[in-house]
Amino acid sequence: MARSELTVDLGAIRRNARRLLGALDGAELWAVVKADGYGHGAVDAGAAALGAGATALCVATVPEALELRRALGPVRILVMGPASSREIAEARDAALELVIHDGEIPEGVRVHVKLDTGMGRWGLAELPTPSREVVGLMSHFASADCDAAFTEEQVERFRDATDTHSYLTRHIANSAGALRYPSARFDAARCGIALYGISPFGTDPAEDGLEPALRWDSQLAQVRQLQPGQSTGYGRRFVAERPTWIGIVPVGYADGFRRGLTGTEIRVAGEPRRVVGTISMDAFAVELDRELPVGTPVTLLGHGVQAEAHARVAETIAYELVTGISRAPERTRCALVDN
Repeated sequence: MARSELTVDLGAIRRNARRLLGALDGAELWAVVKADGYGHGAVDAGAAALGAGATALCVATVPEALELRRALGPVRILVMGPASSREIAEARDAALELVIHDGEIPEGVRVHVKLDTGMGRWGLAELPTPSREVVGLMSHFASADCDAAFTEEQVERFRDATDTHSYLTRHIANSAGALRYPSARFDAARCGIALYGISPFGTDPAEDGLEPALRWDSQLAQVRQLQPGQSTGYGRRFVAERPTWIGIVPVGYADGFRRGLTGTEIRVAGEPRRVVGTISMDAFAVELDRELPVGTPVTLLGHGVQAEAHARVAETIAYELVTGISRAPERTRCALVDN
């Protein structure tokens, strides 16, 4: 019996893709499926996005891109991270497109030149004269989720630097940019987190018409009653003040249910319940209002349990939580639905 199960709704990914295309108002949607599709499965998520109208897939590494090429055939794939000499050769052979942020532009491979307009990470300070290999110009937002003024400043820097080369494909917007900044549309937008129905703003995704695609389920493996003064978990962080029923869920931080999630809410038998005590490597405790049978369903994500809410408790971002969920078959069973 699986300790937990991940279910990815490919229909939700397609609906999110269409929502983003509507926001982009004619610009292309390039689906970002790096980190195994943000924990949703890169091949399946990528195929769903393409089926809904996305025109390219974006990843961080050449090995990620090669996996997509083998699975999905002649789709447009952009590698956004740096590549070694050997990987450049592999990219050339596999007809991948590469992002160049410093150094020489390689021959025989389609290239997107990246400008640093304020992210302070990858990117050139000035745009070189594009060679025949250059098919796109790009940049990346630093704070589109929280700083409108600086985001618009980046848009203008990018526009000023690239207007004389507007015949090339220009792209700067991420999910937050696509949803909030019409000025950032240009020719395409590289959207990741919103594609999976998770808000780039850390708010309820429904506010932007997004639908979470990932559900994570488990069950109660043990139910016991603590008497006053008894505790559960390492460090005795939860000590019962009255007779208290608790359930033990066979999921822990090795599965991606982070140690910092103590105090968050999950659902047990469809009802919200608080996670208590220290989260262990392979288990955690949840406070119950009554005795429940072993095997009672537990929802860790989905059906009203939002990654954004978990992230606020753990003082992180939802991106980190979903990409950290283990998809190893010995820990988690994975399933696909198409609702």
